[in-house]
Formats: sequence, C-alpha cells, structure tokens
Amino acid sequence: MKKRVVVTGMGLVSCFGNDVDLFYDKLLAGDSGVSHIKGFPCDDYSTKIAAEIKDFDAGGYIDKKQARRIDDYIAYIMVAGKKALEYGGIDLEALNKKRCGIVIGSGMGGMSTFAKGVETLNNKGVNRVSPFFVPYILSNMGGGLLGIDIGFMGPNYSISTACATANYCIISAADHIIAGDADLMLCGGGEAAICPIGVGGFIACKALSQGNDTPEKASRPWDKGRDGFVMGEGAGVLVLESLDHAKARGATIFAEYLGGAMSCDAYHMTNPRSDGEGAIMSMNGALERAQMTPGDINYINAHATSTVAGDLAEAHAMKNLFDANKSLHINSTKSMIGHCLAAAAGIEAIATIKAITTGVMHPTINLEDPEPDIAGFGISDTAEKVSITAAMSNSFGFGGHNASVIFAPYTG
Repeated sequence: MKKRVVVTGMGLVSCFGNDVDLFYDKLLAGDSGVSHIKGFPCDDYSTKIAAEIKDFDAGGYIDKKQARRIDDYIAYIMVAGKKALEYGGIDLEALNKKRCGIVIGSGMGGMSTFAKGVETLNNKGVNRVSPFFVPYILSNMGGGLLGIDIGFMGPNYSISTACATANYCIISAADHIIAGDADLMLCGGGEAAICPIGVGGFIACKALSQGNDTPEKASRPWDKGRDGFVMGEGAGVLVLESLDHAKARGATIFAEYLGGAMSCDAYHMTNPRSDGEGAIMSMNGALERAQMTPGDINYINAHATSTVAGDLAEAHAMKNLFDANKSLHINSTKSMIGHCLAAAAGIEAIATIKAITTGVMHPTINLEDPEPDIAGFGISDTAEKVSITAAMSNSFGFGGHNASVIFAPYTG
C-alpha cells in the first residue's frame, strides 16, 4: 500500500503577521492587507499599492547578525519553517535528521539583494561588491540556511515555477515521503519582491492593479471591474510526515495530503490558455492520484489572482471539470492578501487546511459584479460554515506552470 502523508505543522509570514491562527481570523473577518507601499518612494509608479509586510521582526528565530545580512525572502522562509515546526510541537532533538528534508522554493529569489549589488557595482566598483551577494540571491538559499540551522540532512532543494512554486514543492516533498526517501519534510515557498525593481517589472508587464485610491478594494477576483493583481509577499511552509512516523511520535494531525499533480500550458510566456486545458490537466491529475472524482471535492481554494485573463481561464477549467458538482464551494485568499507569488500556494494551503480544521471557509471580498462564468459556484462574501470532505488548492504560474493539491480531514 502507498504510504499515507499527513500535515502536522504550519508556519507563515504574511501581511497579517506570523501567527497561523491570527492570520486565519483576519481572513474570516474579511480584512484586507492591501495598502499604500511604505517600503520605498513610488510616487512616479502607476501602481502604488501592495499587501506589504511592515515592521517584520525575526523575533529570535534567526541570529541577529544573520538577520541583518540576509535577503528578506530568506528570512521569511526561515521564520515560517521554524514556526511550522513549533506549531506542530516537534522536538528537533527527537528526530532522525538524516530522514528529514526541505523543499522550499522562490520565484524571484533575492531580488532586493541583486538590485543593491548591481547598484554597488555600478556606483562603487567591483571591489565593493559584498561576498554575500551570490549566496543571498540564490532561490535555494532559504531552504539551505534553514537546513543548516535545524540540521535536516535529507533531500534539500528549491523549485522555481513562478506563482506555482509552493505547490510544486508540496507535491515533490510528499513524493519523497511516499518513495521512502524521508519521514518528515518541510515544504512551501517564500517571496520578497515588493521592491522598486520588482514592482516596476510587473508594472512593465501590465499585470498590476492601479486601484490606488481604494487599495483595500483593488484585489477583486472574478469581478468585472478587476484590472490586475495586487502584489503580496511572505512565506508559507507545511510540515508533511508519513502517517506512521506522525503516529509514532504522537503528533497532532491537521489534515491528510491525498495527492497532487502538475501540468504545462505549453502556450504563452505570461497568458494562460483561455480554454483552461492545462489547469484541467493538473486538477484532473490530482484527482487521479488521490483516487477521487470531481464529485468528491466540496471546496476549492482557487488561484484567482484578479487578472482579466487568468480568472476566466481558471473559471472555465473549474466549470468544465466540476459543473455537475452542486455542493462545491470556492474562494480566493488573494482577495485579501494579494498575490504572494512563489509563497502563494504555501500560504493558501494553510488557509485550506484551516478551513478543514475549523469548518469555516473564509470569504472572497470585493466581488461586487461577478463574471457570469462563475455563476452556480458557491462563492460567499462572508465567512461560511462548511463541513469539508476534500479540498483542492490551485496554483498557476508564468511559463504555463500549473499545480493542484488535495487535502482532506484525517479520519484515522
């Protein structure tokens, strides 16, 4: 029999803080984390808003000297990873660390570090470039430094598939457990791209909302008035374990991972396939790996970024696959925290699992004039009690990368 994989810890860094339960309370209340950017002057930017992390404090989770040096994306991953272990009540010294690994990715890596390094090179010369420049821009260094700190010696690498990164990492980490390579894995994603070049680059792509006058209303998935996504940042990390290992140490089990799948649109660098075929493939593949049918899913945490093309492509895909499922509830976490890029799927997996454990699904805010394509789907603007039998979380990224994962209540 295939090894069963369970979720025994969750940790995050977000615009709503670094506490999983308080984060979910904010989502249930329908609060928005979107505001005017404070981290750098952006008066001449067409987009001046983001779901920015303000006053971040590593709070004893990272050595003070190291915390001053490392890129924010690394700090977010290290804090989220350690908080996931803490949330799961895991005693590091009781683990066989040779059987524990990390798969945590980033799409942009150390973007601020890179930009500052180029500025130093141009203005002060090559001899003033930091010796930490290369290590701190690498997208694998969040998981690498986390592994050094906690001593995990099993599989440790990063995956970079843009906004689908964290789901790819979750699937890969689970597969290591199923294959017998590890007993416990930390997995997810982290991103810190709300910086001058990061925001400027997405403006150049014409991808961002310009809802500067009312930031809290700018992220509006599936609404006819949407005009692009709102950038977010942070990290979301899960602890996955084999069921046998979790039971042997008396772990609290928050959910069971049932399966996940990936696909590629093979279509366009930034635009999704309008027919949603790639998204259908990843969702259907996840169902097949979980040995489930579309009727078995009653909750989807959608990718739903608030872009004109992306929202409709995902809606078409869901309609194609789940049209006969009248018990389906759908929401978008990004309506409140923006699009956290490589961290999005990690943070949204946590929102999905919290919906399972609490029996309450968070609202989708700012959906005032819905697209007709989502008619019939259960999308609420208030928190809603739902007894979740199985939940799917979708994540799709630039380059045509698609990934879907399925979680369910652990029933023994």
